[in-house]
Amino acid sequence: MTVLNSILHATNFSRPFLSTLVPSIGLAYTIQGLVAIPSIIAQTERFYDLSGSITYISCTALSLYLPTIRARVAAAAVGSAKPAWPSILAALAGNGGRLNWRQVALSAAVSIWATRLGTYLFSRISSDNGTDSRFDNIRSSPPKFLGAFFAQATWVTLCLMPVLALNSLPASLFSTLPAAIGLTDILGALLFIGGLSFEVTADRQKDKWVQEKKTKKHSEEFLTRGLWSKSRHPNYFGEVTLWTGIATLAGGVLVSNVGQVGIGLAGGPLGTAAAMAMAGVSPAFVALLLFKVSGIPLSEGKYDKRYGNRKDYQEWKKNTPVFFPKL
Repeated sequence: MTVLNSILHATNFSRPFLSTLVPSIGLAYTIQGLVAIPSIIAQTERFYDLSGSITYISCTALSLYLPTIRARVAAAAVGSAKPAWPSILAALAGNGGRLNWRQVALSAAVSIWATRLGTYLFSRISSDNGTDSRFDNIRSSPPKFLGAFFAQATWVTLCLMPVLALNSLPASLFSTLPAAIGLTDILGALLFIGGLSFEVTADRQKDKWVQEKKTKKHSEEFLTRGLWSKSRHPNYFGEVTLWTGIATLAGGVLVSNVGQVGIGLAGGPLGTAAAMAMAGVSPAFVALLLFKVSGIPLSEGKYDKRYGNRKDYQEWKKNTPVFFPKL
C-alpha cells in the first residue's frame, strides 16, 4: 500500500465532510512543520510569511480536489476507468457536476489574496535583509520558533474554515441548492472585492511613501496621506472586511438545510448556530489577531514610543479612527 493510499484510508471517515476537512487541516500543520525544520536550523524567518501563503493555497486546492482524488484512487484499485477531473469553467457556468461555482469562486478568491499577500511580504522581508522584528526574541529559541510555525498553521486553519467547510460538503448535495445567485452571494462578493481593494490600495500607498522617503522626496516620519488619513490601519480594515465577505458567501450555504445536512448537524437553532460559527470564526479570528495580538497593539506601541511626544502625531491619532475609516 502506497503512502497516499495509507493516508486516504486513515482519513476515510464515515462522514464524507470529515474525510475532506480533516486531511485539509492536517496538510496545514504538515507544511508548516516541514518549513520550520530548515528555518530553525538556519535561524531565519525569511520564508515564514511566504510559507503561510503557500499553505493557504495548498489546503484550499486539496479540499477542492480531494474527493476526486479518492474516487480516482478507488477506481485504479479495482481496475476501472478513473473519473475525469472536474472542470473549473463548467463549475463557474453552473454545470460543474462535482464542483459548485461557489466553491470555485471562494477558492480562487483565497488563492488571489494569498498570492498577493505572500509575494508582497516576501518582497518586503527580502528588502530588509531577511529579518523581521517580530522574531527578534524567537528565532534563537527552537521551541518558540516551532511554536510560531504551528501558530501560523492554526491561523491558516481558522481563517480558511468557511472555505474548507464549503469544499468539504458532498458534491451530491449541491444539486439541491437554488441555482439563482442569492443575497449572501452578492453581499459576500462585494465585501471581498471591497476589502481586498482597500487592503491593496493601503499597502501600495505605504510602499510609495517608504520609497519616496528613501529617495528624500519627503521628510515625514509617519504616513498620514491617502487612506492613512481615513484610518490609522486601513490595511487591517481591508483584511477583516475581505474575510467577512468570504464568511458571508460560504455561510449562506453552510447555514442552509443543505449545508447542515452535509456537515452532519441535526438542524434547528443549535445546528444553525454551529454552521454560523464555522463560517464566522474566520473574520472573528482575524479581528482578534489584529486587535489583540500582532497587529494594532504592536504597531501602535511602536509609533507611540517613537512619536508619542510630537504634537503632529497626537493630532493625527486624535483625528484619525484606529480602524473603521472616517468618511
